[in-house]
Amino acid sequence: MTAANGSAPSNQAAAAKTVLSAHGKSFYWASFFLGAKSAAQAAQLYQFCRYVDDLADGSLPDRAEQLRLINSQLAGHHSGQPSEETAQFLELMQQCQISSQAAIGLVDGMLQDQQPVELNHPAELLRYCHAVAGTVGLMMSRVLGCHNPKAQPFALDLGIAMQLTNIARDVLEDAQMGRRYLPASWVSLTPAEIAAASPVSRQPVAEAVAKTLELAEHYYRSARLGIQLLPLRSRLAIAVALRVYRHIGVRLKGRDYAWWRGRVYVPTWQKLLLTLVSLRVLLPSAVPEHNRSLHADLQGLVGVEGE
Repeated sequence: MTAANGSAPSNQAAAAKTVLSAHGKSFYWASFFLGAKSAAQAAQLYQFCRYVDDLADGSLPDRAEQLRLINSQLAGHHSGQPSEETAQFLELMQQCQISSQAAIGLVDGMLQDQQPVELNHPAELLRYCHAVAGTVGLMMSRVLGCHNPKAQPFALDLGIAMQLTNIARDVLEDAQMGRRYLPASWVSLTPAEIAAASPVSRQPVAEAVAKTLELAEHYYRSARLGIQLLPLRSRLAIAVALRVYRHIGVRLKGRDYAWWRGRVYVPTWQKLLLTLVSLRVLLPSAVPEHNRSLHADLQGLVGVEGE
């Protein structure tokens, strides 16, 4: 092995870590509690997710075509030379036995965003969250060395909960891109009306944000129960990620759901406190059966079949 070849994996790991630290601060914090190999692989997974997300939200005129090409490559159809990011992820899929269905489901979710988004019902919201984040939960569980099929529904729930938090936090930014993920049954304003952030729109949108975070709580509670199914070394990291991410919603609630004021962040001192609270996950406890009602609107989707 030459020095150049030997340095390639370490350079890839460093690049993935840089992406994680810049764009996924909650996950970067949690990654310190993983082993070196799991932390590097988790960063690689995040890097790929960020890559397809940036592609979906970018300005390239052929971005939908590129996303479909990635899906073809993930399915093993060998459609042209994959990008560096896709090639690295294909290697990660092999190393961690990641389901191609989960990865394809993620990209399918990004393809949904290529059209104006105005969801109508909470069921549509949950199915979208499954596509763009529940699938990531499934993939992350494999990266962390969890092959217990009983862990799948809980992994889905954590991804769904975090995406609901994202949607509550990013209402204004999404509206400015022509997207309204808040169901029309909760708030019937158009993305343009939300983006204007006029005083008359603030309260109805705030009420919908509150409902979104309330819905997220059900999935966070379920995900917390399933952490015991992870390998011991991974439990603390996921518990920390869960609590820190959930606290974004807590802080948003603390300012009366003032979505028009922009994003909220969790300061370092609160991350420290939440990390200390998370230590209790290291104590053994029984794992109850998964609450199937949480997936009533997700039947037929990857990770839900046969539950």
